[in-house]
Amino acid sequence: MANSGPFDIVVLGGGSGGYACALRAAELGKSVALVERDKLGGTCLNRGCIPTKALLHAAEIADQSRDAAAFGVKVAYEGIDVAGVNAYKDRVVTTTVKGLTGLIRSKGIEVIEGDGRLAGPTTVEVTGPDGARTVEGRHIVLATGSAPRSLPGLEIDGERVISSDHALKLEHVPGTVVVLGGGVIGVEFASVWRSFGAEVTIVEALPHLLPLEEESSSKRLERAFRKRGIKYELGTRFESAKPTQGGVAVTLEGGKTIDAELLLVAVGRGPVSDGIGLAEAGVETERGFVKVDELCRTSVPTISAVGDLIPTPQLAHVGFAEGILVAERLGGLTPAPIDYDGVPRITYSDPEVASVGITTATARERGYETHEVTYDLAGNPRSKILGTQGEVKVIAAVDGPVLGIHMVGARVGELIAEGQLIYNWEALPGEVAQLIHPHPTQSEAVGEAHLALAGKPLHVHG
Repeated sequence: MANSGPFDIVVLGGGSGGYACALRAAELGKSVALVERDKLGGTCLNRGCIPTKALLHAAEIADQSRDAAAFGVKVAYEGIDVAGVNAYKDRVVTTTVKGLTGLIRSKGIEVIEGDGRLAGPTTVEVTGPDGARTVEGRHIVLATGSAPRSLPGLEIDGERVISSDHALKLEHVPGTVVVLGGGVIGVEFASVWRSFGAEVTIVEALPHLLPLEEESSSKRLERAFRKRGIKYELGTRFESAKPTQGGVAVTLEGGKTIDAELLLVAVGRGPVSDGIGLAEAGVETERGFVKVDELCRTSVPTISAVGDLIPTPQLAHVGFAEGILVAERLGGLTPAPIDYDGVPRITYSDPEVASVGITTATARERGYETHEVTYDLAGNPRSKILGTQGEVKVIAAVDGPVLGIHMVGARVGELIAEGQLIYNWEALPGEVAQLIHPHPTQSEAVGEAHLALAGKPLHVHG
């Protein structure tokens, strides 16, 4: 007979935050039940981070094949085999899910398949393939994640008007696409489809693509996209979408209409909070998000919440950190609150955009007097070898630590790990300038920017 508890912890949701909490709690000797209605790994592993990055890698290979002659390599580019790309993507996802499932079961965590909802402050009702059951937990952790949003009056039909979930299942390369939303999801899909040969137009209501990033990074990305033939309408609001014989007609404010085969709605993701018993259990919410304190505690002492369900950055690694924090708190440890400014952020488009810390605008809002240096990747030999353009911008407080590091260019996502150490350890530019970066690498760009900030520039022009 299945164990219905009481468990020390019942986790509702097996995505990044939920399974990280379950694994860490099990390591601390807690008995854990993990309730999941779909596959373990949640959005990130099954419909987000992993499959989209697989598509982006396929897109990178397509671009390299087309551009191979510039490197003296003769390659015949014959087009995109969508079935083959999807098979590769699905293989990456399937093998990763299998590995995660094995890891979770090896830790003695009971995985309960089905839809779960709160039935009280320490009770979860699960309806699954084998019927309904009630699971008791001394503490409940909510980790139900998020789902694609739309705009009022804009219906996602899965055919002409699609979400990112539908985009991952396309069996053809669309000829023309309008991407509604210039955030991370919209920019990444625009990059993929352009590499695959589609004509793409991004519509963004704010003045820049990736509007939460440093403005100079956004402008660099916009120039790179323009060079790649990706069009965009910035500072322009969406008005309507109507089906046509060939797809969809998208009308923008001012009356401009764009005809396309598909409209991808990428205006963000909303928390999955309806229907899980929050109000009945006394859990406070705001705009659908569960309200928590700095240690992810809700208004109910026996209930915590993590991941996309709470109003923190919607990043898998944030979910990991929050899940671990909750597990350690419940395990009797004293974890520190998360500094969300210190979380690395990466957009895996071509070129990539990566950052950690705060922007120039935010630094000024907080009263900092800053000193900034931008190192152009044109002076970096490794970047020349790779054929990429971009920059590394470092923002520091005058006579103080580094406040933000912002990068644009191929593979800069791999460099931001050093940036997050610099920011989170409150390093001074002079301290980083003393470190020796290997040559020839792109990491030298980070070193060069800090050398300039420390008053001893090496390869920085001007």
